[in-house]
Amino acid sequence: ADGEAADAVAELACRHGLAVAYGYPERAGEAVFNSVQLISADGTRLAGYRKTHLFGPFEREVFTPGDEPVVQAELGGLRVGLLICYDVEFPENVRAHALAGTDLLVVPTAQMHPFQFVAESLVPVRAFENQLYVAYVNRAGQEGDFEFVGLSVLAGPDGSARARAGRGEDLLLADVDPAALAASRAANPYLSDRRPGLYGSLGIPG
Repeated sequence: ADGEAADAVAELACRHGLAVAYGYPERAGEAVFNSVQLISADGTRLAGYRKTHLFGPFEREVFTPGDEPVVQAELGGLRVGLLICYDVEFPENVRAHALAGTDLLVVPTAQMHPFQFVAESLVPVRAFENQLYVAYVNRAGQEGDFEFVGLSVLAGPDGSARARAGRGEDLLLADVDPAALAASRAANPYLSDRRPGLYGSLGIPG
C-alpha cells in the first residue's frame, strides 16, 4: 500500500490534478489481498480496501479475503466508498455502504462474459435500491481464457446509467450531483422504510 507503485500513482495524481482509485495485489506479511487504493489529487493516500468476496478457485488460490466491509473517504464534498468486482453482487455489501452514508461507491472490476448482465442490470438496481451513485469500472478485451465485457457505468440513485461505456476501451466523464442525490433520497423511502427487527435471520444487524 505504501510501496513504489503507490508512489508512482501518487505522482501521477499530483501531476494531473486527479484523484485516482486503482487496483493492485497487496502483500501484507504472508497474505496477499486483492486491493484498491484511493489517492487524492494532491497525492494523499485516502483509503485502502481489501476485497471481501473472492470469486472462483483462481482467486481463492492466490488471495486472502479482506474482513472490513465498509471503507470510505471524503473527496470533493462526497463520501466515497470502495468495493471490488464480485463484492457489489452481494446486496448486503452495498446496503452496508448506504447505511454508512456512502454517496459514491467506486467498484473497479474484471467482469467476464457471460456475466455482462451485472454491468447492464444489477449495478443500476444496486444504485437505486441503496440511493447512491455506483461507478462500476470494468476491464475490456481478451486475456487468456477470459473475455472481459467492458460496459463500465456510472449508475445514479434513480437507477439510470448516467454514463455507459461500450465493449472496448472508453473514457467516461460524468457528474455525481449531490443535489440530485439529496432529492432522490428525499423521494425514495427504501432506507427509511426498512424494518431491521425483521432481518435477524439474515445475519444483518439492525
